[in-house]
Amino acid sequence: MSFTQEFKSFALKGNVMDLAVGVIIGAAFGKIVDSLVSDMIMPLVSLVFGGLDFANYYWPLAGQAAGLSLVEAKKLGAVFAFGNFITVLINFAILAFVIFLMVRQINRLTAKPATEVAPAPAPITPEDVVLLREIRDSLKNKA
Repeated sequence: MSFTQEFKSFALKGNVMDLAVGVIIGAAFGKIVDSLVSDMIMPLVSLVFGGLDFANYYWPLAGQAAGLSLVEAKKLGAVFAFGNFITVLINFAILAFVIFLMVRQINRLTAKPATEVAPAPAPITPEDVVLLREIRDSLKNKA
């Protein structure tokens, strides 16, 4: 088998195509969630905390002056951008929750309906036990 035929066989397998589609949709979905967090959720969080912008929270590591924006501080040297990290964590939490809900719904839709299982028949009692019970019952009736 030539290299091109082998690559064509590999690339056109169903799993590879499904993975490619999943990666593309995942990247687009990630952008949507990123916009949701940065444009809608973080401004509300900022409003609750008195107008604070988490994205600009950092600790200067190269002697930058206080009060600079994160972009300006990065131009002057290294910074510990913990506010941006908080934003990314919130972004991840929302994305993970939405994916969990999607997988849960897909599992619910693809689950096979439970078939009614007939109860197992009662085990057959051995003949000697049946005879012993009859003897016991007849002795009780005579007494």
